[in-house]
Amino acid sequence: MIVGIPTEIKSDEYRVAVLPVGAEELVRAGHTVLVEAGAGLGSGLSDHDYLRVGAELVSSGAEIYARADLVVKVKEPQPAEYALIREQQAIFCYFHFAASRDLTDAMRSTGATCLAYETLTDEQRRLPLLTPMSEVAGRMSVQEGAKYLERPQMGRGILLGGVPGVAPAHITILGGGIVGSNAARIAAGFQADVAILDINMDRLRYLDDIMPANVNVLYSDRHVIREQLRIADLVIGAVLIPGAKAPCLVGRKELKVMKPGSVIIDVAIDQGGCIETSRATTHSEPIFIEEDVLHYCVTNMPGAVGRTSTFALCNVTLPWVQEIANRGVVEAAQQLPPIAASINIYDGEITHWPVADGFSMPYNARFESK
Repeated sequence: MIVGIPTEIKSDEYRVAVLPVGAEELVRAGHTVLVEAGAGLGSGLSDHDYLRVGAELVSSGAEIYARADLVVKVKEPQPAEYALIREQQAIFCYFHFAASRDLTDAMRSTGATCLAYETLTDEQRRLPLLTPMSEVAGRMSVQEGAKYLERPQMGRGILLGGVPGVAPAHITILGGGIVGSNAARIAAGFQADVAILDINMDRLRYLDDIMPANVNVLYSDRHVIREQLRIADLVIGAVLIPGAKAPCLVGRKELKVMKPGSVIIDVAIDQGGCIETSRATTHSEPIFIEEDVLHYCVTNMPGAVGRTSTFALCNVTLPWVQEIANRGVVEAAQQLPPIAASINIYDGEITHWPVADGFSMPYNARFESK
């Protein structure tokens, strides 16, 4: 199979989808690996790193799409790439279809097979290709929140950990999954006052056992969320329904109870966001203000730390890239349920129920687990 790795063109995206060692393993297995010149530079990987392991360097993304059977990316194809994608070509990346009808329609029209990292589900119902980037985003959310609470950034002028004689910041985390738990650990290390909200009592009991004393776990309902918003300096949106649009937990009217200059980091923005006022932003223009509250809604947070994120991502994606390349998409899906779960669009039809349901579109159950 011909496997292509294009340079990411999404704004401020510095990750690359395959490491040189991954390219070497694919070549050793008899596959041709095409790498666009400069694809790895944002992660500190040179073109020579790929050439010396047998990959072929090509000059443009257009050539990647023209020749590759399987295109392995990090982020979803951008509008400039839509016309390059071919019928029956396989694209393996983060798609987050539920957040974009335009992207969904564009990919359906190509006739390509779209395999989404974020819906590949293992035998334990875990999301192994989403987990490492959720870890990165959760940890970054506190780092970014600390920055934007500073007064020069139009924040409240709050130091997360306070100092002797001055209370620390209060951080509210909506969701106790991978993003939320990683955010809580970092926030606790800053000596902030932290609350994690979730609706899964088993998860809350687990978090209560493992978290430091300055992290409290709370059952999430409308009243608890509203009370937390009143006291929060920083709110981190960390909810996830796999493959589906994120639920809206905070409406515009609820923002009016928040302190002026407080900060929201909506990590759920990749799946549409869990705050009504959220809209996608970039690392170049990361924030906006609504109801006197700063909103940070960058859709590719881990892209800013490309070196760390690339290695964390490729560690978990390579085995699945190898399976698809070795078996072909259909055979891999028939033999490996996680691959079947990753297929969101096939031959112009939506094959992932949450996406079809979210847009009230027809659903094809071809790859549904029996």
